[in-house]
Amino acid sequence: MSNMLIMLILLGLGVVGFFLGRGRALQVAGGDRRELHSLPVYYGAHVGLNAVVPAAMLLFVWLIVQPFVVNNAASDLIAAESASEAGDLSLIMSDVRRVAEGLDLLASTEGMSDAAIAALSVDDGNLRERLAGVGVALGADVQADTLEAAKRYRAVDATGDMLRTITVILVALAGLALSWRLITPAFRARNTVEKGILAVLIAAATIAILTTVGIVLSLIFNTYEFFKLYPIGEFFFGLSWSPSFSGRGGSSELGIIPLLWGTFYISIIALLVAVPIGLFSAIYLSEYASRRVRSIAKPLLEVLAGIPTIVYGLFALLTVGPLLVDVFGQDGALGVNWMQGGTAVITAGLVMGIMLIPFVSSLSDDIINAVPQAMRDGSLGLGATHSETVRQVIIPAALPGIVGAILLAASRAIGETMIVVLGAGAAARLSLNPFDAMTTVTAKIVSQLTGDSDFASPEALVAFALGITLFVVTLALNVFALYIVRKYREQYE
Repeated sequence: MSNMLIMLILLGLGVVGFFLGRGRALQVAGGDRRELHSLPVYYGAHVGLNAVVPAAMLLFVWLIVQPFVVNNAASDLIAAESASEAGDLSLIMSDVRRVAEGLDLLASTEGMSDAAIAALSVDDGNLRERLAGVGVALGADVQADTLEAAKRYRAVDATGDMLRTITVILVALAGLALSWRLITPAFRARNTVEKGILAVLIAAATIAILTTVGIVLSLIFNTYEFFKLYPIGEFFFGLSWSPSFSGRGGSSELGIIPLLWGTFYISIIALLVAVPIGLFSAIYLSEYASRRVRSIAKPLLEVLAGIPTIVYGLFALLTVGPLLVDVFGQDGALGVNWMQGGTAVITAGLVMGIMLIPFVSSLSDDIINAVPQAMRDGSLGLGATHSETVRQVIIPAALPGIVGAILLAASRAIGETMIVVLGAGAAARLSLNPFDAMTTVTAKIVSQLTGDSDFASPEALVAFALGITLFVVTLALNVFALYIVRKYREQYE
């Protein structure tokens, strides 16, 4: 039974529990609601929550634990020499999971029984072709121990699915029945429901925090593995980025400096485009534009924020890049031969700046509008002009929020990938020429994880080192933004 169907069953039991609990409360009160401690709806919510929440928590924990149990049960059948030949047991287990998936597809498409699947052997000769026929492609012939591990993986996983379904539904029914029996006129259902809602909210916040912690820990652990294979000094201070996928990193040069330079260079150009245009647009819309103009211009600006970044990347590749070559290329309007191709830092920076305009404009506009009207009236009452009021009163008052909006746009620029891939090229170099092709940290993270390199090699693990470096940079940027906001913040009544 699928997890979605289980959740629908739980929700159905929750609805049934709500009406049963509400009816039970009215029944024990003899139809007089004044005899109850809480409103009948709280008694219904009490039963419904007890039917859904414990079972849903059990389902969540089971889904996390079951893959580890199934993997351990299947990995016991993998021969030690096979794992040593592959270099990593995880690589074989990925094949085991794919073969198990193929066996499931064979069972569904060819109507094979469990007994027929259990009788399959690598000696059949056409097993690999049969698996390929159902969409499971393998790089080599299926080994005997891999097939046996896949059979056990499939059997243990199916058993786990059946036990999960039965256990979760039984827990839901038990919660429904026990909470229904607790209902009496003196039962404090409202207090119980409020505590239950509070626990759900705390659990949601905890999941968000644990997700962040898990992401950071995964970066740290894999970065540690990378630095066991590659010198940390060469990574942070190396001036060359030249990964080699032919070996185990012996001939690779993985210096991050060229990538950081490209990241900051493109981001600075993007901010030089986005900040003046976005900030001036926000000032005009909030202080000078009529209501009709604002109602038209502001939504049009915010449409830019809804355009996918891949569209911006295509715009940079097909429109902005060729246009710049027509101006700054050898045969361009200026005839200066500064730009050899359409992919360059200036191309990605300009398009990224256009993408960031609504971030700066919309946030700054909301922040400027949040400045109290009394400050405007006081300034005008003292004889200041409208422009002086904007320059000397409104902008200083909104400065912390504007700085926050700019730094948010900077973080967005640093993390952008598709515009860089299509607009700036893939060359990792140190250059001051904005018409040269460069690349960024995010673009190289993608390229390092999409190659054919062994996942345990430095060329693949370097992606995590790049990721944690980018994380630290953006964290430092946010801390700096918080410092600026707190330093220049002013409180208004």
